[in-house]
Amino acid sequence: MRIIPAIDIIEGKCVRLTKGDYDTKKVYNENPLEVAKMFEASGIEYLHLVDLDGAKASHIVNYKILEQIATKTKLKIDFGGGLKADEDLHIAFNSGARQITGGSIAVKDPKTFEGWINKYGSEKIILGADSNAGKIAISGWQEDSSEDVIPFIKTYQKKGIKYVICTDISKDGMLEGPSFDLYKDIISNCSNSSGQSVKLIASGGISHVDELPRLIDLGCEGVIIGKAIYEKRISLYELEKYV
Repeated sequence: MRIIPAIDIIEGKCVRLTKGDYDTKKVYNENPLEVAKMFEASGIEYLHLVDLDGAKASHIVNYKILEQIATKTKLKIDFGGGLKADEDLHIAFNSGARQITGGSIAVKDPKTFEGWINKYGSEKIILGADSNAGKIAISGWQEDSSEDVIPFIKTYQKKGIKYVICTDISKDGMLEGPSFDLYKDIISNCSNSSGQSVKLIASGGISHVDELPRLIDLGCEGVIIGKAIYEKRISLYELEKYV
């Protein structure tokens, strides 16, 4: 299972929110590159970088920070937040993203999102399937859609999606543990035509290193860890044996 620390950006700073609420913003470091280098020094290979300004603005904003981290570290970055148009993707990949995550656009403009899958391939495009009470949440989690999580994922599996990031919003930033039952349901129900299960990246609520073996047992391909690192619930040293 891949260990993927998260850096969320607002106004160029490394922050965390609780349940996606911008009013709960807490700044942890004013230099995201410094944080990324700290991860790299601990043997981390991957980074989940979220442009929260972009999510609010509905277009990419913090691409300079993406470019800075991509050029000054060897981290493999998946980037999300506000990617709504072909030009946003062009900027993200040109700035050094290895993968991008599309959530709201997969609901609101499926034709464009399918075009991205076809153009860039399923190794580069991740489906963001963020859940609020079983429904897909969109627009930076500011609104819910009518889409149920598992049928939504299965629809996109038929269109070629392999990687899915699923955050249970009720767990995000709460440090109360991840949604094991939700991930179990997704992995057991979402297989492609060849019988291969979705490559599920768990996100939200990770609070203790002991939760990681349970996610491995469920079959999660990766896990995104944010607040637990910043609040020192999980040390980078503890993560080294999983890297």
